[in-house]
Amino acid sequence: MATSKASNKGLNDLFHDTLKDIYFAEKKILATLPKMAKAAQSPDLKAAFEKHREQTKEHVVRLEQVFEAIGKKPAGKTCAAIIGITEEGAEIMSEYKGAAALDAGLLAAAQAVEHYEISRYGTMRTWASELGLTDAVNLLDLTLGEEKETDASLTELAEAAVNIAAEAA
Repeated sequence: MATSKASNKGLNDLFHDTLKDIYFAEKKILATLPKMAKAAQSPDLKAAFEKHREQTKEHVVRLEQVFEAIGKKPAGKTCAAIIGITEEGAEIMSEYKGAAALDAGLLAAAQAVEHYEISRYGTMRTWASELGLTDAVNLLDLTLGEEKETDASLTELAEAAVNIAAEAA
C-alpha cells in the first residue's frame, strides 16, 4: 500500500520522527515527575525527582534547539513506549501507596524512563553525527550525559537506602 512512499524515506526522516517522539516523551515525563515526587516517601527520592524535573525542562529546550538546527518546527509525536512506562509508574503509585516498597517501585519506573531516554538520545546522537548535524550532536550528547548521570544517581539511591527499606518491611 504505502511501499512506494516508505521507500523514499531516509535517515533524515527517521531522525525527525524520532526527534518528535523524544520531544513528546520529555513533555510527558515533565508532567509525570511532580506526581512521582509527591508520591515518594524518601526525602532523597523526592529531591531526585525534583532535580530531574528541572533537568527535563532544559532537555525540552535543547530538543527545541535541535528542531531549529534542522529547520523544523518543534512538534511531538505520540510515544507509545513512554506512555506505557509512565502508566506502569502510575500503577505502582496506586497499588503500593503507603507501602514500604513504594519508593523501590518508583525508582524502578524512573530507571525504565532513564533507560529509554539513554537509548533514544544515544541513537539520535549517532544519527545526527552521520547526517553531519554538529549542533544537534552537541545538544544530544549533553542531554545523553545528564540522563546517564541521573540513572547512576538513581541506582546509588536504590542501593544505599530505598531497596533496603523495602526489604526490611
